[in-house]
Amino acid sequence: MYRKFKIAIVLLAIAMNSISFAQTKNNPLKSNTMTIDQTKQESLGKWESLAIEIRPSNTKNADGTLKPFYLTRKFTFLSNDKFELTVINFADSYGKVPLAKIEIKGHMEWRGEHPIAPGAQKVDFIADEAYLVTPLLQGFAEVLNQYTKGFNSWTVGEPQNILGKAFAPFGLAEGQIFKEYDLIYLNHGLMFWGARNIDGRGFDTEENRPTNLQIPMGRTN
Repeated sequence: MYRKFKIAIVLLAIAMNSISFAQTKNNPLKSNTMTIDQTKQESLGKWESLAIEIRPSNTKNADGTLKPFYLTRKFTFLSNDKFELTVINFADSYGKVPLAKIEIKGHMEWRGEHPIAPGAQKVDFIADEAYLVTPLLQGFAEVLNQYTKGFNSWTVGEPQNILGKAFAPFGLAEGQIFKEYDLIYLNHGLMFWGARNIDGRGFDTEENRPTNLQIPMGRTN
């Protein structure tokens, strides 16, 4: 009986090793490991959303559930770790009612490997060159006029630079430079960033750096 049991254990171990090898061989997440320099090189160029994306916001509905917001992204990674990002926010899930355009320019700091997947890298996005906000809907312009100070009157289609200025709608204080503790992971020609925390917290500290992957962007050049 003991001999049969021992043989069964050995056969089970062999089977498990075979399964593990097959999963590693066939799983793209296991075979896509890249260094920081390789990730930087592969990231150069232009990327954009595949479709309208959804995020949890940090505001709540009357029933206590988080309000969603919808957006698209266009991202360009340049040499010298420079980046440009354009985000369009929408009032609806199909992207028919644009609310605002946000244009950010700055640089990225690479912080080493992220454990979410082999080849993923921790990246900090720092908006220290430009942070433009353009209202695209009259109702949103009226909200900005009500809750911001020190700006020209907000008008649909006209951008204003909020870099280093107090901007209550985005939770920015005077002199504060917007920074996010995020990640980048490349796989099969797609670029993944971190998924938003489900409780609406931003990536404003190392502790809040994402631990899951967001819907990816595709390369456009």
